Amino acid sequence: MNESLFGQIQNAAKYLNLDLNAQEMAQFAVNRGYSEENIQAVAEMLMYLQQKKKENIVSTLLRLSRLPLKEPKTFEGFDFGQLNGKQADALKNLPALSALYAHKNLAFIGPQGVGKTHLAMAYGRQCCQNGLKAYFLKATELNQRLTDARRYGRESSTINGLVKPSCLIIDEVGRCVFDKENTRMFFDIIDRRYNKEGPNMMIFTSNKGPDKWGEFFNEDSSLLCALDRIFDDATVFIIKGNSYRGQKCETIALSAGAPSALPKPQN
Repeated sequence: MNESLFGQIQNAAKYLNLDLNAQEMAQFAVNRGYSEENIQAVAEMLMYLQQKKKENIVSTLLRLSRLPLKEPKTFEGFDFGQLNGKQADALKNLPALSALYAHKNLAFIGPQGVGKTHLAMAYGRQCCQNGLKAYFLKATELNQRLTDARRYGRESSTINGLVKPSCLIIDEVGRCVFDKENTRMFFDIIDRRYNKEGPNMMIFTSNKGPDKWGEFFNEDSSLLCALDRIFDDATVFIIKGNSYRGQKCETIALSAGAPSALPKPQN
């Protein structure tokens, strides 16, 4: 009898929140005279249900993440060969999610079109694929959400909602200015995430270096505290170069106007 089958059954049952251990299943098999083929069939069924549950969880996480679903941004779809430098391998190691488990924030800084948002979204998608919550929003959306929270008295629930995800992605920092109250709420989010247990990180993208972020926030004391916590233990990727956008664009030159007169036929 293949004893590992009972271990497989126990692991699958645990994932399915079933109170069933290997010893209990083994006794059940003995009492009913199950053959190895019978136990194999039970193991395969439970592992099938385990896989279906995993797929449903991932599907739900992706749907709630606000990451693109029709044309997903993935690490497989990113051309790492376009990026060069002594530490280029650090980018290639991102799919391992080491930064997430090390509580290390990430920032992708550079001009438009160099792949900052693609990398941030790919990281968030990889988190979802591993059963972890990710949430994506642009800085302008965050700013508006904080404003609406204050207007309708939802400050606490809004902040709680942005603290929960394992990976919170804020895209395009520097596209809007946060007023004093929104800056303070932004600090509360950063502060609470800083002390959050379990896999936890934030990802930022911007075409401005962190030293310029002060131009887009008010209330200096709150901003300085927030930045301290963001970059206390972080990896900042400075990406330089030309935009990838438009590389497949085909240009066709045409002229408009009345057509030239056709020559008269000769006799």
